[in-house]
Amino acid sequence: MSAFRFCPSCATPLSLIAKEEDGGLTERLRCVACDWTHWNNPTPVLAAIVQYRGQILLARNAAWTGRRFALITGFMEAGESPEDGIRREIAEETHLQTESLSLVGVYDFQRMNQVIIAYHAVADGDIALSPELVEYKLYRPEDVICWPAGTGYAMADWQRTQGIEPRFMEWAEREKLNLD
Repeated sequence: MSAFRFCPSCATPLSLIAKEEDGGLTERLRCVACDWTHWNNPTPVLAAIVQYRGQILLARNAAWTGRRFALITGFMEAGESPEDGIRREIAEETHLQTESLSLVGVYDFQRMNQVIIAYHAVADGDIALSPELVEYKLYRPEDVICWPAGTGYAMADWQRTQGIEPRFMEWAEREKLNLD
């Protein structure tokens, strides 16, 4: 559920307590001493299908095992719009400048308690990866095979807007690559 074990206000251990909320009983981690509630709301994550000189750029994160590639993603910063945030993430992670940006969709990623806001970005410049990324590949849009989770659904939706019928990797292949 959550990494919270103690109240951030008074350090009392948290307990799962049901309370009346919005017309029904809702069980949440709560502090019995000061009544603080851990709402555990999903975190917004930004994702970009980066189109670079007609091809789709997928990158491999330095922290990932195996050789899997995915969209450019990152967290929104306080005070920035989702559009500004994804432009910043693209620039930070690839050194590319975004020329145009359009919303693809919003996707739930419940395993990580996240909501993904996905964009299609046309970007240009000279690719220079941040230390967060170790490798990238460029694919023709019709050659990208989607992954059946998270940002893979955004890729499939974008491909459909391009007249491309998406192909998804098989579950055995997904498990081998440890994608979720």
